[in-house]
Amino acid sequence: MSQPEYTTAQANALTNHDRKPIHIPGSIQPHGVLLALSTQLEILQVSNNTQAYLGKESENLLGKHLSDLLDTQQVEIVKQCLVKKIGSANAFKVLINTLNKKIYFDAIAHRTEEAVILELEPTDSESQVSFLNFHSLASEAIAKMQRTSNLGEFLHLVAEEIQKIIGFDRVMVYQFDESEAGSVVAEVKRKDLSPYLGLHYPATDIPAQARELYTRCFLRFLPDLTAEPVKLLPTENPTTHQHLDLSYSVLRSFDWCCTQYHQSMGVKALLVISLIQEQKLWGLISCHHQTPKYISYEVRKMCEFLGQIVSSELAHKISYSEWDYKVKLKSLQSEFLESISQADNFIDALIKPEIRLLDLVSASGAAVCLDNEITLVGTTPNIDEVRALIQWADTQVSDNLFSTDSLPKLYSKALIFKDTVSGLLLLRISKVRRYYILWFRPEVIQTVHWAGNPQESMQAQADGSFSLSPRKSFEQWQETVRLTSLPWKPCELDSAIALNNAIVGIVLSKADELAKINLELERSNQELASFAYAASHDLKEPLRGIYNFSTVLLEDYAQVLDDEGIECLQTVVSLSVRMETLINALLRLSQLGQAQLRVQATDLNELLNQVIEVFRASRQDFQLVDIRIPRPLPTVQCDRVLVNEVFSNLIGNAFKYNDKAEQWVEIGYISQEEGQRGKGAGEAGGEQILAHAQYPIFYIRDNGIGIPHHHLETIFRLFKRLHSQEKYGGGAGAGLAIVKKIVELHNGKIWVKSTVGVGSMFYFTLE
Repeated sequence: MSQPEYTTAQANALTNHDRKPIHIPGSIQPHGVLLALSTQLEILQVSNNTQAYLGKESENLLGKHLSDLLDTQQVEIVKQCLVKKIGSANAFKVLINTLNKKIYFDAIAHRTEEAVILELEPTDSESQVSFLNFHSLASEAIAKMQRTSNLGEFLHLVAEEIQKIIGFDRVMVYQFDESEAGSVVAEVKRKDLSPYLGLHYPATDIPAQARELYTRCFLRFLPDLTAEPVKLLPTENPTTHQHLDLSYSVLRSFDWCCTQYHQSMGVKALLVISLIQEQKLWGLISCHHQTPKYISYEVRKMCEFLGQIVSSELAHKISYSEWDYKVKLKSLQSEFLESISQADNFIDALIKPEIRLLDLVSASGAAVCLDNEITLVGTTPNIDEVRALIQWADTQVSDNLFSTDSLPKLYSKALIFKDTVSGLLLLRISKVRRYYILWFRPEVIQTVHWAGNPQESMQAQADGSFSLSPRKSFEQWQETVRLTSLPWKPCELDSAIALNNAIVGIVLSKADELAKINLELERSNQELASFAYAASHDLKEPLRGIYNFSTVLLEDYAQVLDDEGIECLQTVVSLSVRMETLINALLRLSQLGQAQLRVQATDLNELLNQVIEVFRASRQDFQLVDIRIPRPLPTVQCDRVLVNEVFSNLIGNAFKYNDKAEQWVEIGYISQEEGQRGKGAGEAGGEQILAHAQYPIFYIRDNGIGIPHHHLETIFRLFKRLHSQEKYGGGAGAGLAIVKKIVELHNGKIWVKSTVGVGSMFYFTLE
């Protein structure tokens, strides 16, 4: 429901009216007498009408002890109020002898912070209503209410039963919404009166201080709205020098605005019963009569008791009406969270099937934002509009859970997509990362029927200011409400919170599980590296013995061996050499696993020249290779010795696996800027280049034999060879595994693109 939007001046008028101290009016209604007593029960203040009721002038009662007016037993009952909590009343019958006659009163005593208040209402009955009489009057009404499960039927029955007891012309049940405005949700009335059922009333009709008093004092009775109030004498409490607090007084006089408001509706008598739900004012049972009408204190207490029963039953009726929906949400929630906890892919678990995420809060669309990755589900704005909405939420929304049923009024850009998103429910999963789930609801155009134009309560003054005045017209007034969605229910907000708690719990559980796995892996890796080092180191000694003894046999005992024996010994020598090569490779890899990088600024041009010089000095045929360096390489932070090994292995492989008559090797790099622009995409598939474009990307390209596509990943495995030992000079098959390990020690990546018969291009980064 939409409320009229007020200017600053109008808002100030509302605030000023809310501050009016209606609980200290300094007067009472004239159908009774009020005495304010000290803690010693001396009369400090008295209403200026005691002559009519007590046969004594008000001035003559001031300063007197209560015992001058009541007997000892009655004084003792009043005295008991001193040990009770504020607002708790003692009620009893009083007989007072005046000069002319004996008058019975209903006496109601309670205490405030500064005084004990005694109120006397004349009554025709000299005896109190017995419990049995009270029970017979109330029990039938209570039984009917308890038998009704439907909330609407229950509220209508409440209005009917209250009207039977008090006989007022109209009894309504009035419910407040989130904006403190209200609507009539049940009504029983005299046939000739205009209906108010379904009409809405602005929050200004019942100002904040009145709502606050209804929360503290559960019943308010005004038998004659045309009656003149009776002043208290003296105006201020002589002890505190302040106005007397009449918050809990049954005789407290009424504000002129209340009088004008109800008289504009033709109301002369009013009874209001508070309905409290979870310690908040849920609504009111508002009873109107067209003529002045007095109800005895006992009947009013019965109505107050029924109001408390209704408040208690209200929770059950509301729960019952929402129970099926809540059960549905809980069931969906349970199934949803179980699938999330077991899923490998978090986003897939959220959005597949998509209806699950939407049904969780009854939304028509949703967006899942994990940092810069946004996934849309259902009916939503486009991705750019959602991204802009999230940026707005980053600066404007501080809570982890935020909801509105009128987003365009808060975020003007939402006007563009109001048909899709007028209602927003936003869940912030993480404050560290940009993790959000947003649910959307479309605009629902509503026609609201007001009891008169709600803006009439604001009256412009000559000086340009505004004051709050009672509305004079209660004819039905329609307003078309736009830019709003159906409101988010508390159980839907609870469902979103439960999802958040579950996600956090799952993430923490996964993180804890991952931490344990990482710890175990780290321990295992250390043990494996230590074992590999020890094993490879210790194996070298017996292997060296096998090689040496085999060589001795070949040199010194060849004459006693036949050709087959010599061939066998030569095989043993060859295999021992091969095995030593493998052990050296394993030893090197295990050393790298325990190595600490010695990072320093390294000129790669100087390093590359050293690598090339070593090749030319050790390999005569390397002189024929065309080494191409398109431009000078950059200086980078790295371990100079290890990166030398990377270049040596990759250049050595480019030379080794080449069967062309004219061999060439190109060594170069793609800068960060070039990588982000996609330069080199044709050579390396583009996606990989762009994925690693935060640092320079080095490459070594050749025109060699190439690598089959299905071997591009496996070539980096330890001891993985694509050819027999006899071809391309043999080797342990460990070079690329060592290169990969060194690159990863530098937090870099390595990959390859190759075409069989054309050549290969190895890329790597050093971060």
